[in-house]
Amino acid sequence: MIHHVGMADAKVARGSDALRTLGLGSCVGVTLFDAAAQVAGLAHVMLPSAPSGTEDVFKYADTAIPLLLSMVVQEGADRTRLRAKLAGGAQMFAFSKGMDLVRIGPRNVEAIYAQLDTLRIPVIAADVGGNFGRTIQIQCDTGQLWVRTVQHGEHYI
Repeated sequence: MIHHVGMADAKVARGSDALRTLGLGSCVGVTLFDAAAQVAGLAHVMLPSAPSGTEDVFKYADTAIPLLLSMVVQEGADRTRLRAKLAGGAQMFAFSKGMDLVRIGPRNVEAIYAQLDTLRIPVIAADVGGNFGRTIQIQCDTGQLWVRTVQHGEHYI
């Protein structure tokens, strides 16, 4: 069964199930998986950091990643075996110099790497950057991440 993850959302599944999210432009799809337990989680992160008191916890890298970690562990993943794969974080529009705040995609990627480093979860594969959108799907039993783009076809990481 394929479980669909919307924008600013996260889900966890196991076994032969898969998790899929569409429309990753500047957003980043963050996957955490434990291949031995056959448990995977996917968060569709939209922005780097949450404002104080936010309720949209999966929208932001700094709140989504720790919560996704908690969800996969609760589902039976062993924290020491968790690995991460990422996709997205594109710079969808060209801007003039001096507009660093608009670099949403690259800033999302940086924030996600920082969170995963803090939590000591290794990133073993990433398909990030560029100027094109992506759709991804992670297979819970293998951790294989399928990445599809309109301009560049599809591949696995």
